[in-house]
Amino acid sequence: MTACGAATGTAGAAARQAAATRAPDTVEPLPGEPAPRLPATTASADGRPTTVTSAERIIPLNGSLAEIVFSLGLGPKVVARDVSTTFEQAAALPVITQAHEVSAEGVLSLHPTVVLADRSTGPAEAVEQIRAAGVPLLVLDDAKRLADVGPRIDAVAAALGVPDAGRQLKERTEQRTTEVRAALPAVDRHPKVAFLYLRGSASVFLLGGPASGAGSLIEAVGGVDAGTAAGLTGDFTPLTSEALVKAAPDAILVMDKGLDSVGGVDGLLKLPGVAQTPAGLDRRIVSIPDGQLLGYGPRTPQVIRELARQLYPETAK
Repeated sequence: MTACGAATGTAGAAARQAAATRAPDTVEPLPGEPAPRLPATTASADGRPTTVTSAERIIPLNGSLAEIVFSLGLGPKVVARDVSTTFEQAAALPVITQAHEVSAEGVLSLHPTVVLADRSTGPAEAVEQIRAAGVPLLVLDDAKRLADVGPRIDAVAAALGVPDAGRQLKERTEQRTTEVRAALPAVDRHPKVAFLYLRGSASVFLLGGPASGAGSLIEAVGGVDAGTAAGLTGDFTPLTSEALVKAAPDAILVMDKGLDSVGGVDGLLKLPGVAQTPAGLDRRIVSIPDGQLLGYGPRTPQVIRELARQLYPETAK
């Protein structure tokens, strides 16, 4: 499924071209493999100090954290992945989650020397079981804004004993973000963009609000988060015709698998209220890979570029 495979006209053609020319689903490690300086003790986001004595067997419990670890050059030391870790370098690793829930038994069977998680990692019982087994487990704050990227890289690098590599990766990511934003097209009007979380197989259809994690990216490309502008609070609210009419988005942002799950653009337009919005009438749908959109890590500059290419197809080259 391309980003806008069923679309027609200029917007649809540009979106298809953008999807066809996407960069491969890979991460770019720093040159060389850094040598961790351990032990290192860092403060976990849940208030527990965590001391890491070895980074020989690392398990990141979500795709965002795995992306940072691999980008630091420590990919060879990662021994497992979760379902949201989709980039090519991690594809051969065993999966230790069932849906999005961590299997403590699966983690412990691989004898990790350090486990990385964030506040969204669950269930809580699994996290506590891993800790009770004596495995150092660092919990980080969830990343939901561009401003969270640098601190998140610093935290992971410090925990793994490679702070110098962390500084280098943070500087590279900040530089690329600045360059991408500087190259964005000037716009006379700031389009309202609604972020929809879709899981058709489970009949889950949600409209993103200010805490969804997408707002910072939408603003970075000159857009306005439609859910926030409509007065939503929190992260998500059930998708209804009334909510969408109030949001009146000019474009709709989704993740690739979510779009697939409802039958592509044609299926999306059948959901309550979608076809009646300006976005629906223009078939203006922006689709970004699931493992990248809300990662807020070293590939965020790539996400911003892709979002802008699809949101402003008339300027895409």
